[in-house]
Amino acid sequence: MTVDAPTSPRPFHRLDISAPEFWKNDFRTRDDTFAALRAEDGLSWHPPTPSIFPHAETGFWAVTRHSDIQHVSRNHELFCSSQGVSMDPMPAEIQRAMTFFLAMDPPEHTRYRRLINIAFTPRQIRLIEDQIRTSAREIVDELVADLEANGTVDFAAEYSRKMPMRTISDMIGVAPEDREKIADAVESLFGASDEEYSSLEERAPHLMTQLAILAGVGTELAAARREDPRDDLMTNIVNAEVDGHRLTDEEIGAFMVLLGSAGNDTTKQASSHALAALVDHPEQRDWLLADFDARIDGAVEEFVRWSTPVIHFARHATEDTEVAGTRIDAGEKVVLFYCSGNRDESVFHRPHEFDITRTPNPHVGFGAPGPHSCLGRQLAKMELRHLFHELLTRLPDISVGEPEYVHSDFVHGIKRMPISLR
Repeated sequence: MTVDAPTSPRPFHRLDISAPEFWKNDFRTRDDTFAALRAEDGLSWHPPTPSIFPHAETGFWAVTRHSDIQHVSRNHELFCSSQGVSMDPMPAEIQRAMTFFLAMDPPEHTRYRRLINIAFTPRQIRLIEDQIRTSAREIVDELVADLEANGTVDFAAEYSRKMPMRTISDMIGVAPEDREKIADAVESLFGASDEEYSSLEERAPHLMTQLAILAGVGTELAAARREDPRDDLMTNIVNAEVDGHRLTDEEIGAFMVLLGSAGNDTTKQASSHALAALVDHPEQRDWLLADFDARIDGAVEEFVRWSTPVIHFARHATEDTEVAGTRIDAGEKVVLFYCSGNRDESVFHRPHEFDITRTPNPHVGFGAPGPHSCLGRQLAKMELRHLFHELLTRLPDISVGEPEYVHSDFVHGIKRMPISLR
């Protein structure tokens, strides 16, 4: 059962973006509501989302305009992450277990980010790109064979998750037999609000089970690499040191949760959304293929803007402050809706049109500038670049069926999406 929220200090906005029913609408329908909020002065105040955890939250401020998202993201002294980064009321310790250093503030966040960053040596990056190139070719080999044998394949359920999962597994040395277990845990963790993965009554133990699976893989790998170092990212991570600090096994377990979720689900969703959009816009696919190497980087930016795999992150005001003329009291939650910022009419011409020629493209699909800008953005771009080279050059004529979406206020996800040869 859900937990009743405390009394709000102010009236809630007439447009309800907290109710689960709102998030059952499609992306375009939801943005009609966000567009109305963007058009109003200031920020809007909304009730807490239904929660399975006891909490004292009275509501949150919705940050829906591109410029306001940028402002909050850049000013980490005024808007902290350590009190939680989820719109959904949830204990901070669970959020930290799910997001590791995303739920920290500088200087602690800076130290952990540096610890991870220094593990990505130039040699490691070259090795990772070689692995990605090979994985993309192998995955599309499998996809082509599957399509030729069966006619129709569920790209979202069977193939879009293979690229990021193989990349992560190769990077840190996950055994092939453990890959599906990790992918399943990630999908069910971030689809927890979807009844297909867990009922409301099962949601809390379900979350803890998936967290334990992912963290367990990380701690086991860390222990193994200390005993038997190899030429992989996990060995670099256990040996990385900043200001005399190394990651503990518990911290590496938390990093595994972050890597598995941010590194897997985001790229998975972007590839499904982008493939569907390119099939719907064959003239753009043809334009891209006419000079793929020169055009793919700009196209990937539109893939991410269009799909916006991560819908939101939250912050909390550290002191009384103001955003867009609205007073925010110390301790109050603000939720940055990237889904809204990426459709802001004041920034993007024809925001509801997919356009891989769009330039400039200052989307917030990787978050906005600031200390929490996405650490894995270059890795995600690399994966999408190599995967779409294989997909578009080897499968030039496919059809895409109706996607089935994840019911979630956090992930803009596709659960199932059939594709077939024409």
